[in-house]
This record gives sequence, C-alpha cells and structure tokens, in this order.
Amino acid sequence: MGSISVRSVKQTEWIDFTAEVERFVEASGISNGLCHAYCSHTTAGLTINEHADPDVARDVCEALDGMVPLDISWRHAEGNSPAHVKATLVGASVSIPVRAGKLGLGTWQGVFLCEFDGPRTRRIELCVFS
Repeated sequence: MGSISVRSVKQTEWIDFTAEVERFVEASGISNGLCHAYCSHTTAGLTINEHADPDVARDVCEALDGMVPLDISWRHAEGNSPAHVKATLVGASVSIPVRAGKLGLGTWQGVFLCEFDGPRTRRIELCVFS
C-alpha cells in the first residue's frame, strides 16, 4: 500500500495519471491481482475513461457542468457545492485488474483524477493485492 500525489492547475480538469499507477503496480512485484485506487477528497474523484482523445474528458466535464450548475440555491456556502456533487457522481475509487504485472486496462483506457475544486494537490491511495 502507498500513495501518490497528483497536482491540478485548473479549477476543473481531468488529469491522466495512468503512468504513475503503472509504475506503482510494477514496483509492487505482484503479477496477477487487483490494483485499487482511492481518492481521499470530497471535491475530486477517480474514473477510468478514454485517454487517447482529450476531447472525451472535456466533453464529460462540460456534461457534468450542465447537470450540476453553479447558479442554483446551494445551502453549502463555501462556493464549491457543485464540486461535491460532481465528485459524488464520479466516485472516489477505481479497481483495475493486474495481469502479468501490468494494468489490465482496455486499449483506449486511462486512469484519471477528476478535479472539481482546484488547483490543488490530491493524494491518491494505492493498493495492489493478489
């Protein structure tokens, strides 16, 4: 078990950190099992989606903005209420099969931190087990 840090530079952005997860899996020495990643923050989440075309992440961010607008009567007055809702919709964790010491992702898949209240540094907990 361990953790990695992922830094965002915008208020809302998806950051592909697949390579960091791959390095963690390789260093674990586990050939076949499961890699679990968990985001310990309430205004960011994790997802697996296409990482070959950056327009996919932009489109999903725009769709979430449309579903969770900033200009409604939020009771939570810190200014980041939409970020909490978006993080809930996306989810806080992902699990990925490990095969032959590598992530078992599909051809076009990548692992993303979904930042909704940046810029910030987020800690992602990682665990690889067989």
